[in-house]
Amino acid sequence: MLIDLQLHSTYSDGYLTPSEVAGFIAGQKIKVAALTDHNTVGGVDEFKNACKKLKIKAIPGMELYVKLRHKRFNLLWFNFNHKDPELHKLLRESQSRRRARVRKILKKLKAKNYKVDINKILDSFNHYIPINHLVDELWLNNRTRIKKELHNNFPREDEMIREYFYNKKIGMLHESYINIERIIKLRKKIGGQLILNHPGKHNQLQKEFLEKLKKMGIDGLELLSPHHSYGAVMYAQFIADKLKFITTGGSDFHRFEGNGYLLQKAHDYFKIDSKFLKSEEIIN
Repeated sequence: MLIDLQLHSTYSDGYLTPSEVAGFIAGQKIKVAALTDHNTVGGVDEFKNACKKLKIKAIPGMELYVKLRHKRFNLLWFNFNHKDPELHKLLRESQSRRRARVRKILKKLKAKNYKVDINKILDSFNHYIPINHLVDELWLNNRTRIKKELHNNFPREDEMIREYFYNKKIGMLHESYINIERIIKLRKKIGGQLILNHPGKHNQLQKEFLEKLKKMGIDGLELLSPHHSYGAVMYAQFIADKLKFITTGGSDFHRFEGNGYLLQKAHDYFKIDSKFLKSEEIIN
């Protein structure tokens, strides 16, 4: 049985609506899936309804930016009550902080005479404001200038992010992180499983760190991810066995790449069979 427990839609940094994501994964023969938009559950119901029509088991999901003192990382949350008012209050606070930070950066770009319609951009996002879509907006109206400044007619997304959103001369657009203690406390009320997300991406497979998360109540880690090297998968599997972690897998699908690339989507890279994952608790 094929599964995908990390998908993104237009409610955060994806490019397909939740219904379109459901249609896409149906074509990939996925049978169990979770929409895991960043710091929002806005698309969960639409995704669930679309999946039901396509005979896909949809699991409530979300990807959170969290912090534990100085440490910053991502968590996936599955199988929780996504309609809980306290959860929505927590997410609105996070989204509000993010919106204020984005507005500040856009004001600085406008002051430097970039073509930026601040209110129009902010009004186009009702939930999480993703940096990739901000880059798209900046590129759309400032193409000639950006090409000249970056000395590149085809600048990559990460180049533009570094130059215009992670640049001390303009400002650093940091994520809106939530204290992990608040998440764990709320989880006691609304349930679900908390999974450390793509831990191999930012070197978060240190044994002491994972042991600390285990003691705090984190349930598992994402084992299979396009962000992981073969070595990271092998070590993640080893440490998951030692700590009795649930393991999950997801494509981290956002878009079709276009531009004639050989790999057009994460599913061209790999597919995840549930038999390779430890514990079926999440998909039961």
